[in-house]
Amino acid sequence: MELFDSHAHYDDEKFNEDRDFIIKEIYKSGVTKFVSAGYSLESSKKGIEISNKYDYVYTTCGISPNDIPYEKDKIEQELNQIEKLAKENAKVLAIGEIGLDYYWNKDNKDLQKYVFLEQIKIANKLNLPIMIHTRDAIMDTIDIIKNTEFAKPGIFHCCPFNKDLIQAGLDKGFYISFAGPVTFKNSKNAKEIVSIVPIEKLLIETDSPYLSPEPNRGKRNDSRNVVFIAKKIAEFKNMNVEEIAKITYKNAKDVFNIK
Repeated sequence: MELFDSHAHYDDEKFNEDRDFIIKEIYKSGVTKFVSAGYSLESSKKGIEISNKYDYVYTTCGISPNDIPYEKDKIEQELNQIEKLAKENAKVLAIGEIGLDYYWNKDNKDLQKYVFLEQIKIANKLNLPIMIHTRDAIMDTIDIIKNTEFAKPGIFHCCPFNKDLIQAGLDKGFYISFAGPVTFKNSKNAKEIVSIVPIEKLLIETDSPYLSPEPNRGKRNDSRNVVFIAKKIAEFKNMNVEEIAKITYKNAKDVFNIK
């Protein structure tokens, strides 16, 4: 059984002591492809560096809503560099993670929307999908999704359990990626939410090193734990885990255009 972790962060300092060892162990465990996603200019550069060391590791470039500079000139410089990195590096599969986050940042909503939309333009220009982060910003995210055209279907990464958000994404052909929270005992509507996503639009991810699934909740996460998300989704879908692994592997290759 092969698994594809569609979103993790191996540039994170939590992997500084054993990054190469963990990446090799992940592959040996059966997770034979994964994406180490960027969220800032520096993490995007680091993701490219990591992905170039391993055939089975890919990356993304983007500025998350929590990493937007406040200086207008610096924003424009970073957006230009993100576009350049994505254009020049074959291992960059998407623009992301990008989006809106009003949990951590409530005072720059208009700036977040501007940077989100500018990065969608970059993705469209380069014919790449986008990888969306949204937290406590459901309505504004839905509004942007509904009123924007996309060159490629995007991905709701670590998707919030919100029916309207998921439907807005599905209406645009987006893929829905689930992480550790689908396994949490207090995620009471997880089964209902997973049930509305067609299997051909499902992705699985760990968001490592964060959001470790049960039974490893509270520990440092890594891509080996993606099997627990696959097992929980298989349970919710009344399928076997091998089927979910195969389907989500194909879906990830499709959305990221991996041959």
